[in-house]
Amino acid sequence: MKLSSTAILALAISSVTATAYAETQSQAYTPVTVNEKSAQGEATGFLEGQSISGTTRNWYANEQLKRGGNFTYKKDGVSTPTDRRINWVQGTIVKYNSGFTEGTVGFSTEVAAYNAIALDRDRKDLASNNGGAPGTRPGAGNNRTLTKEGGDAQGQWSKLGLANVKARVSNTTLTAGRMNFSSPMVDVIGNRALPSSFEGVAIHSEELNNLAFDLATFDRNSPRTEESQRKFRTEYANGIVETDHVYTGGITYTPFASLTTSLWATQAEDIWNQYYFGATHVLGDSQVLSLTSGLNYYKTKEQGKALIGDIDNDTYSLSFGLTHQAHSLTFSYQEVNGNEYFDYLHETNGIYLANSLLSDFNGPNEKSFQVAYGLNMAEYGVPGLKFNIYQARGWGSTVLTTPATAVWPARVMTVSSRRMAKPITNTVSVLPTPYRAARSRPLLFVRPTPLTVPVKTRLTAASTSSVS
Repeated sequence: MKLSSTAILALAISSVTATAYAETQSQAYTPVTVNEKSAQGEATGFLEGQSISGTTRNWYANEQLKRGGNFTYKKDGVSTPTDRRINWVQGTIVKYNSGFTEGTVGFSTEVAAYNAIALDRDRKDLASNNGGAPGTRPGAGNNRTLTKEGGDAQGQWSKLGLANVKARVSNTTLTAGRMNFSSPMVDVIGNRALPSSFEGVAIHSEELNNLAFDLATFDRNSPRTEESQRKFRTEYANGIVETDHVYTGGITYTPFASLTTSLWATQAEDIWNQYYFGATHVLGDSQVLSLTSGLNYYKTKEQGKALIGDIDNDTYSLSFGLTHQAHSLTFSYQEVNGNEYFDYLHETNGIYLANSLLSDFNGPNEKSFQVAYGLNMAEYGVPGLKFNIYQARGWGSTVLTTPATAVWPARVMTVSSRRMAKPITNTVSVLPTPYRAARSRPLLFVRPTPLTVPVKTRLTAASTSSVS
C-alpha cells in the first residue's frame, strides 16, 4: 500500500554519528595493488574465534490515513474501515558466529534465531483485515505484525533468520545459505521489529587494495514479518508476479581517499535487468568547510518474459552537502525518466536514491528536490546524538500507460501527484538496533565507510501531506 504525497517535513533524532574530518581529505591518487595482508592468515580457529551476540528492538508505529483513506479490520466477521493502524512489536536476535578454521581454506558458520512478540494485539489497532501473512488473496494481512486468519495477532513468532556456512581463501569469502547482503539492488531492510534476509550463494573478494568484488545469486527472501520464505517480487507491481532467481554482481573502487565509486548489475529473472553507478566525493575539511557530492544512477530494462511489462527507465539523484563543524546543509535533486515507476525488489532496501524518504518520489517522469539541515551534537559534548530536518517536494509525475498484458496499472494512482508514498503519516518509531533502518541512510549515497557508525537508536516523528 502506498499513499500519495507532495511534500514531506520530518524531524529525526538519532545516534547516527558522522565523524568530523580532522584534516582536509587527500585528493591524491591511490593505485590498485595486491593486498599483501591475508584475512585467512589471521584465522584463530573454529572455536577460538567464536562469539555470541544479541540485539533487541522495540518497534512501534502509529499510522493514520487522511482525506478519506481507510485501513480495514474484521468486526463480527465483517470488514470494517478505520483510519488508524497501530503496531507494537518487540524483536530479539541471538546470533552465533564461529571463527574460521586455520589453514589455506578456512571454514566458519553463522546462525541467528529471530523472535518477535506482539505487544499490541488488538484486532482493530492492527487493522489487518482477513489476516494471515501478506499475500495475493483478498484482504491479506500486512507486513507489520504477523496475524492469524481473521486478523488476530500471532502472539509471538520465531524463525531461523540466518543460517549459513562460509569458506575463505586469503581475502575471498564464499557464503552459502541464509545471509545478510548489502548492495544498491539487494540490501537487507530493517524497518520492522526484525530485518529481512536472503537465501542463496555470495562471494566477496578483497584481494586488491581499493578494489572489491561481489557476486551473488538468491532465490528466496525471509520477509521481515513472516516465519516462512518467499520468492522475490517487486515493490510497485501488483504483488503477484514473482521471480525464480535474482543474480547480482558489482565492484567498489576507491581511487582516492576522498572518492568512492561502485558499479553494479542485477537481473530479476523474467522481470528486469537493472544497472547502477554510484559515487561519493568529499572535498575540504569539515572543521572549516567541506563539500560532499553524491551521484546515484539506475538503468532498468525488462528481461526475458517481461512479467510486469515493458520497462525502459533511467533514474538518478544528485546531492551536494556543505559541512561546517556540527552543521550540515544538503541539497538533493532526483529525476525519473520513463513511463513507469522506478521500481525495486520488495523486502529489500535496494533504492539508494537521495530522495527516497517516507516517499520514494519515484513516479513516472517525476522530479523532486530536497533541502536538509543536520546538527551533530557530538561537537557540543553529546556524542551519539544528531538532529535532521528536511523538506522534499515532487512534481511532474505522469499517468502510467502500458500494454494490456502488463501489471503496472494495478498500482497507478490517478491523483494530482500520481505518486505512491510510504504508508506512514503520523508516525513515531523507536528502533534500538545495530542493523540498518530502511529509509534512514545518509542523504547522500554512501556505502558503509569510516565516516559513520552503525545506528544505535532512532526516534522519528514525521508527517506527510497527502493528495486524494
